[in-house]
Amino acid sequence: IGRMTTTAASDVSGTGVGLAHPFRGDPGATSSTESVIMDHGQVGQEGGIALDAVRNISHIATLPEVTVKIIELVEDPGSSARDLHAMISTDPALTARMLKVVNSAFYGLPRQIASINRAVSLLGLNAVKNIAVAASLAKLFRGGDIGPDFNAHELWLHSCVTASTARIIAQGNRRNAVDEAFLAGLVHDVGILVELQHDRARFAEAIALAAAGRDLRECEREVLGEDHEAFGSALCEHWKFPSSLVWVAGHHHDPASVPQANRDLPMIVHVADRIAAEIAGGFSLDLQDGGISPEALDHLGIDQVTLEGIRAEASIAARDGGELLAAA
Repeated sequence: IGRMTTTAASDVSGTGVGLAHPFRGDPGATSSTESVIMDHGQVGQEGGIALDAVRNISHIATLPEVTVKIIELVEDPGSSARDLHAMISTDPALTARMLKVVNSAFYGLPRQIASINRAVSLLGLNAVKNIAVAASLAKLFRGGDIGPDFNAHELWLHSCVTASTARIIAQGNRRNAVDEAFLAGLVHDVGILVELQHDRARFAEAIALAAAGRDLRECEREVLGEDHEAFGSALCEHWKFPSSLVWVAGHHHDPASVPQANRDLPMIVHVADRIAAEIAGGFSLDLQDGGISPEALDHLGIDQVTLEGIRAEASIAARDGGELLAAA
C-alpha cells in the first residue's frame, strides 16, 4: 500500500525554498509521482486530501532553504566536509542552534565544540545533517497546543525519544544506518503538524474523539478525510526526503504493509515509537491501537531479552532526548 504523493509550489515569506522541487530539478518541472494516487480516503485529481493540505499550508510546508541544501549536499557522494561547513556557515542562526545541540548531553562529547567544522570531523556528515534537520524541525513544533489532549511540545519530546530509540535498535541489528534511523524517528509523526496547520478546528475534534478512547487514525480519517500517516508521507515526499523516510511517515503504524525491500526502517520506527511512549510519555494518543507488532519484532530479530535491553537503554537515552528537545 503506497502513500506516494507529488510536490507542490509555495513559499514562506521569503524564508524558505519554493515547494515545487526543493531538493532538485527546475521549479516548473512536473514530478514523476504526480500520477500516483493515494490508496485511501477521498482522492483529488493529483493525489488526494493530504496532498491538497500540503499544498495549501505555509508555516510548515517549507524547510529553511539552507536545511534543504544541506540534505541535498550530504546525499551527493561528491560532497565534502568543507562543502557542508561552507553551506551551514551561510546561516548564523542555524549554526548557533546546531552548536547548541552538538554540545548538549545528547551527544555527550568530552569537550565543548566551537565550530561546525569540528563537529563534522567528530560526528560525520550524516550526523551533522541530522542535527541541522532537528534544529529546523524543532521550530515547527513550537506552539500549537489544543487543550489538555494535545501539546506540540510533547509531540516533539516523543519524536526525540523515538529517534533515540530507533538509533539504538539500528545499532543492534547492524542492517540499517544509525543516522537514517534517528532521522526517521524524528520525522515519523510530522503529519500531525500538517493536520494542525491545515484545519486546526477539525484536528481538535479528532483529538477529542481519540482522547475518549477511539483510535486516533480512525478519528482523523472520519473528521479530516485522511490520517497523519497520509499527511506525513505527503509532506516528506513534498520535501523530497529519501523514499525510506516517506515509507516511515506513511506506515509506522502498519509496517507490514510496506513492500519487503523497504520494510526495515518502518519496522524499526514502529518498535521505537511504542517504546518511546512507554518510557517517556509525551504525545501518544496515536498509539492506542495496540502494542508492538510481533511481526516487527520477528522481522528485526528482537527476542524478549533483547527487547528489555532496548527498553533499558532507551530509558537512559530518553533523558538525552529531553536534552535534544531543550537544545534544539
